[in-house]
Amino acid sequence: MAKYEFKLPDIGEGIAEAEIVAWHVKVGDTIEEDQQIADMMTDKATVEMESPVAGKVVQLAGEVGDQIPIGSVLAVIETEGADAPADEAPVPAAEEVPIADGAAEPTPAQAEEIPTAAVEASAAPPRSPEPRVEPEVAKKESGGPHVLASPAVRARARDLGIDLVQVKTTSDRIRHSDLDAYLLYNGGSVSSRGAGAPRQDETIKVVGLRRKIAENMAEANRRIQHFTLVEEFDVTALEEARQMMNRDRGDNPKLTLLPFLITAMSRALADWPMLNATFDDEAMVVTRHGPVHMGMATQTSNGLMVATIRDAQSKSIWQLASEIGRLSEAARTGKATREELSGATFTISSLGPMGGITSTPVVNPPQVAIVAVNKIEDKLVPIDDEIEVRKRMNLSLSCDHRVVDGWDAASFMQALKQLLENPLRLLS
Repeated sequence: MAKYEFKLPDIGEGIAEAEIVAWHVKVGDTIEEDQQIADMMTDKATVEMESPVAGKVVQLAGEVGDQIPIGSVLAVIETEGADAPADEAPVPAAEEVPIADGAAEPTPAQAEEIPTAAVEASAAPPRSPEPRVEPEVAKKESGGPHVLASPAVRARARDLGIDLVQVKTTSDRIRHSDLDAYLLYNGGSVSSRGAGAPRQDETIKVVGLRRKIAENMAEANRRIQHFTLVEEFDVTALEEARQMMNRDRGDNPKLTLLPFLITAMSRALADWPMLNATFDDEAMVVTRHGPVHMGMATQTSNGLMVATIRDAQSKSIWQLASEIGRLSEAARTGKATREELSGATFTISSLGPMGGITSTPVVNPPQVAIVAVNKIEDKLVPIDDEIEVRKRMNLSLSCDHRVVDGWDAASFMQALKQLLENPLRLLS
């Protein structure tokens, strides 16, 4: 018997360490060659680690949530053959999923201290051979769509009582990380066996993208002195204009409210540039940006991602609609590039018809302002001594009070009000 040291390879330029997001094996397991053993996350991607050898797992480097340095031993596998060469490296899966969070870019300072359980890094540099792909099984659920998943994922889903058709994925097949995300968003076990039976408690460790979101939200609240201003808007004319344009849109994408809102905000920000700014609070320098790079919060199965519409001020409403659709799809499917997930100077967040009456969005540093879009409601409104049914909507503006004064925030909202309540100005 021989022991093979499975070392964490160089999985990205400039990456010094990676977080263990999920283990798919445990000490004592007998595994096959190419079997997935772990998911590792950097600040750029989630990478699946597959074993280049078959054998018995005798040692693992740490627990879920631990940070492991590149080149260190991730797992030790007992094999039948001779020891593997020292310079042979483990193979990451071919697919990488870009990530982003709802608050800020993660920094090296946010990484946890390397656990003592991690094995010291080898002096020999890792070398990555050709990637191998885990075998897939295509299965058509009874009366449902095709679902791609490995046998191990299917077995785990059966044990948890999860219908794979209900699980969203950012790749071409469902993975263990997708099951983890599904459990997290559904509060633990979702087994439907035994209608009416109480669901068992389950403890889920917050790791990966969800942990980065938690860290960055906490950091944003700690460092930024937030204040939120809520204003009500009459969007009756705006909704009429949107419906009219949709009737005659031809080959253009169907318009939602977002392209109109982004157009209005881009124009208002030209007059109130202190909101279209970033703040370096260590150097105490505020940069007021000329172009509007609009951050657009998008919910995905793995968490919140913020895609960036660059130079939003120079795009028409139809162009914005196309870009919104393209970036939203890229974020949901994990195909958004690093550039498309960074560089925003102002952010808009909308839950559409699921939105509440009001909200208090958290500023995404180093930005200094964010707008949350709340739902549209029909209300009875007095107009010229008459009562009319009008479509009304609240917008919630949160600002960094270290940079933005209340007067500036209120003035920006009034400028926005003039544009949204007179939609012909947006089309000129």
